[in-house]
Amino acid sequence: MKVDKYIGLNGFTSRRKAYDMIENKRILVNGKLANFSTKIKDGDEILIDGIPLTQKEFIPTYIVYNKPKGIECTSEKIENNIIDAIGHTQSIYPVGRLDKESEGLILLTNHAEIINKIGNSKYEHEKEYIVTLNLPVRTQFLKEISEGINIQGDITKPCKVSKEPDAKRIFRITLTQGLNRQIRRMCNAYDYQVIKLQRVRVMNIKLDKLKIGEWRDLTVAELEELMGQLV
Repeated sequence: MKVDKYIGLNGFTSRRKAYDMIENKRILVNGKLANFSTKIKDGDEILIDGIPLTQKEFIPTYIVYNKPKGIECTSEKIENNIIDAIGHTQSIYPVGRLDKESEGLILLTNHAEIINKIGNSKYEHEKEYIVTLNLPVRTQFLKEISEGINIQGDITKPCKVSKEPDAKRIFRITLTQGLNRQIRRMCNAYDYQVIKLQRVRVMNIKLDKLKIGEWRDLTVAELEELMGQLV
């Protein structure tokens, strides 16, 4: 594992800032200045500004969080970041992103390998959302976005959509793609404004009755099914 990633996962600072520390010659590995290709193995001594980096006890952690609107899905030390909002004892990281204006389900873990396997859109894992618009949902709109549309040069993949029962302005959409602000851009292309965007499922993990701002550990059954889908 490269030294910047190792330091990031350790929780000392973000990977990006660790990269800057390498550039500024602040990190030594086994007495030698670290560079961007330096890899860490068990037993290596890492000094940051002359102070040893201590390894936290690693406890595999997988949680689901009901992110409120206004929380930033980043480990950067900025106001309203998701790591401070949760306050977990382990150094966990969000799996993928959920934009600041959106709310709902996001997974976090300290298992680096599955972060890419779940979050990378090339694996086409399902993510389900409930969307509230400013105007009534048109049938033609749902039909066209389900088939795929061009949004500012990006072509969306076919997706599952359905209008919510007894709700004129609410629909449900399941994506296997991860374009930047995809749902908002799809709606904007048809002159809709998104009033509320809530993610309710990632793969087999569901939001269910988890309250806004709360988190819980994945159950054994959820974790086993999730890992089975990642093989």
